[in-house]
Amino acid sequence: IIPAEGGTPRQVTFGPYSHGGTAAWTPDGEALIIGANRRPDYEVEARDSEVYRVDIATGEMTQLTDRYGPDSGPVVSPTGQIAYRGYDDNYMGYMQNRLYVMDADGSNQRELLPNLDRSVGQIAWAGDGRSLVIGYTDEGMGRLATVTLNGNMETLPGGVGGSAIGRPYSGGSASFSSTGAYAFTSGTPTRPADLWVGAPNGTLKQLTFLNEDLLGARELGQVEEIWYESSHDGERIHGWVVTPPGFDPSQKYPLILEIHGGPFSSYGPHFSAEVQLYAAKGYVVLYTNPRGSTSYGADFGNLIHHAYPGNDYDDLISGVDVLIDRGYVDEDQLFVTGGSGGGVLTSWIIGKTTRFRAAVVQKPVINWYSFVLNADGLATFWKYWFPGPPWEHQDHYMARSPISLIGNVETPTMLITGERDYRTPMSESEQYYGALKIKGVEAALVRVPDASHGIASRPSNLIAKTGHVLAWFDKYKATVVEASR
Repeated sequence: IIPAEGGTPRQVTFGPYSHGGTAAWTPDGEALIIGANRRPDYEVEARDSEVYRVDIATGEMTQLTDRYGPDSGPVVSPTGQIAYRGYDDNYMGYMQNRLYVMDADGSNQRELLPNLDRSVGQIAWAGDGRSLVIGYTDEGMGRLATVTLNGNMETLPGGVGGSAIGRPYSGGSASFSSTGAYAFTSGTPTRPADLWVGAPNGTLKQLTFLNEDLLGARELGQVEEIWYESSHDGERIHGWVVTPPGFDPSQKYPLILEIHGGPFSSYGPHFSAEVQLYAAKGYVVLYTNPRGSTSYGADFGNLIHHAYPGNDYDDLISGVDVLIDRGYVDEDQLFVTGGSGGGVLTSWIIGKTTRFRAAVVQKPVINWYSFVLNADGLATFWKYWFPGPPWEHQDHYMARSPISLIGNVETPTMLITGERDYRTPMSESEQYYGALKIKGVEAALVRVPDASHGIASRPSNLIAKTGHVLAWFDKYKATVVEASR
């Protein structure tokens, strides 16, 4: 902590533990409420955090929660009540954050929204301390809601999102005033996020128009929401189709299937510089939320539990077939790309089918055995995504590894990975590149200098990445032809 008027910071927590997140002051200013993992074995039980009270004067720490699972993100009401997020850890691949409140001493712990089948994100107290405001994502769109202490929930006007520039990921942020007004980020499929405010009476106002001078005079790809059924089991899949500027449905266009990472994440109706660049070059782009995506409930997310990649392949291919049936996609001009979990699925797809003319596999996992022992989530991936460690389940790990399908691959493939990627290390891409070369498949490996897992976090890298993707696809793309031909 540091005095408000400035001075020397004073450390208040000690020991070889993980004290993470944002601290919250108690109303009397005598203590901080924090989330922390103070287990002696925190390096192997990385998710089991608790909520603690830290006395500012003495440094004494009082543990307020004690269940197995992550309790974190505490916020304190004007009356001293504590709200926090967490869940009972049962080793599922996808587990949703639940909303809890407790008294200042940790007593009277209770869940407020047991029937909400969405993961709770940001939480804040209303000014009077009698209710909370939460954020969550529903079907790819961020939402805000008020929650009373007896569990009544009311969704607020406005959709939150648009803060991811590169790909159309869900996200965004909000801030809440003591008067009931709130500010939030919100964009559209053709505009990055701007700042909006919502009044207590429900009216909304856009405060900024940051990119209008850049994008207002440009024709962008139009984005259409679609729902369709998976050929595997009829599961409803949510997606979006982006058509090129000047789109003519009587023509046939090449298609790019763009796949999100995670795999426990979601796309939404948000601006994407990468997708718009693909559309500007004459491609129809399809992006979807296949099974395993978040914001559609726990059951949908866990359809890939210990089965990833798997039937999400059918979800993606079914979306491609829907667009082919519309008549404006050339089925001989199909391309596929994706990053991280999307890179996994891209390499999986070209091991299952030769329908795609070319592929760009970005920052993938190719061999799950090597991944769980080399990635930066040493304590988690093997425990939550697989039935056990790799040496006890070698067949399972290999059956889910794209490298196991290398014998089927004929698709010209480019790999793109950051040289400082600790999540999906360069060695994964090198393995696949080496296997493709041995097999005689045309391949290229792009090593992005100084880039971590978020390759496009540097704007120049975003441009370079999409440039490589388009150059690779353009190499195999034919000209636009009449739909009737």
